[in-house]
Amino acid sequence: MKVTKGGKVSELLKDTRIPKMFRATQTFPREVIRPEEIPAAVSREMEREEIRSRIQPGMSIAITAGSRGIRNVDIITKAVVDGVKAMGANPFIVPAMGSHGGATAEGQVEMLAGYGITEEAMGCPIKSSMEVVELGYSERGRRVVLDKNAYEADGIIISCRLKPHNAFRGPYESGPCKMMTVGLGKQVGASVVHGDGMDVIAQNIPTMAKVVLEKAKILFAIPCIENAYDETCKIEAIPAEKILEREPELLKYAFSNMPKLIVGEADVLVVDKVGKNFSGTGVDPNITGTFSTPYASGGLKVQRTCFLNLSKESHGNALGCGLASAITSKIFNDMDIEQMYPNCITSTVLASARIPCVVSSDKEAMQICIKTCNKIDKDHVRMVRIPNSLHIGSIMLSEAYYEDVKAGKYPGLEAVDEPAELEFDGDGNVVTPIVL
Repeated sequence: MKVTKGGKVSELLKDTRIPKMFRATQTFPREVIRPEEIPAAVSREMEREEIRSRIQPGMSIAITAGSRGIRNVDIITKAVVDGVKAMGANPFIVPAMGSHGGATAEGQVEMLAGYGITEEAMGCPIKSSMEVVELGYSERGRRVVLDKNAYEADGIIISCRLKPHNAFRGPYESGPCKMMTVGLGKQVGASVVHGDGMDVIAQNIPTMAKVVLEKAKILFAIPCIENAYDETCKIEAIPAEKILEREPELLKYAFSNMPKLIVGEADVLVVDKVGKNFSGTGVDPNITGTFSTPYASGGLKVQRTCFLNLSKESHGNALGCGLASAITSKIFNDMDIEQMYPNCITSTVLASARIPCVVSSDKEAMQICIKTCNKIDKDHVRMVRIPNSLHIGSIMLSEAYYEDVKAGKYPGLEAVDEPAELEFDGDGNVVTPIVL
């Protein structure tokens, strides 16, 4: 694709006014387990008798590690490894990420390394393979498989994050059950779970998880939950036989800790950086409102959205850009189709991989969104700018919101400075920082 700076597109957009913006802070409840407190928190959970009694000296223990940008995932994983070692057992880590990492064993190891999970850092082996073992069939007739290395261990610990999913709703969304069926199912299992469509995945996950719990040596799950500031706020070990009961309860707690864009509605949303380390779809639609399916809803009510940069941690996987109205040529040039398409082929959701309008710069991305909005006040555009969808404690808002924010219309939202013009460099990329 040829994107011409200064061409006809640039000419059509050049007079589109970008509104003045001001910095604002959003305040949410902030229960937190600080990084230095995490090893002790994990240890307390693993020392509970109903958990500790499951690990015996000499056992080979598989510990899962996923592909998401989970806060403190390296610290949590190392604490679980150390806990297993303290009980005299022999831990190893298994990448549990379905088809991510390009659906290759090497790619999945590379993804873990990007999060600080290496054999050297963790002090134990990492056994990565796409080979699976068949466990049986669910009550819905779906084939259930499990990572071969994990299956052959004496026990499996499901270490993961528990949170609302970005494409469907149900009692079991992103958490231990999904980790058992999609993560440990590798590409084969992930394809089966998603194969009936996102309107059925909420049924496939628990029914297939039942088979895993019956046929595999799952010892316990130890999910973490994050607060509105992307900080670890809860870690809880759940005995295998209680996972199906406890996970829906913890999902409600996770929902209660979700952040949001307090203004609720906007004409344009600008996201500085997207990527797999922020969400499976580049941004979390529970925040941005850019859902890939009709089976989940929420987030900001917005007419146009633009994405400006792709994170290095994504390794070229720009899945989710199809949900934007416009992206920059920077993102387009960073795309690696071999990293993107295995995900959407496996999930059967193609919308996330589509290519939206591509423009030459950040400025033009904002301008094309503003210019193509319908039925808005172009002199008072409501624009929201966020650094990414995980960290929205500090944001920028256009001057259209200023008086209402100052007047206290939005509880939890506070203006930090006054509206001012955004600054752009010679290439048209924004240089005004969201946080001073």
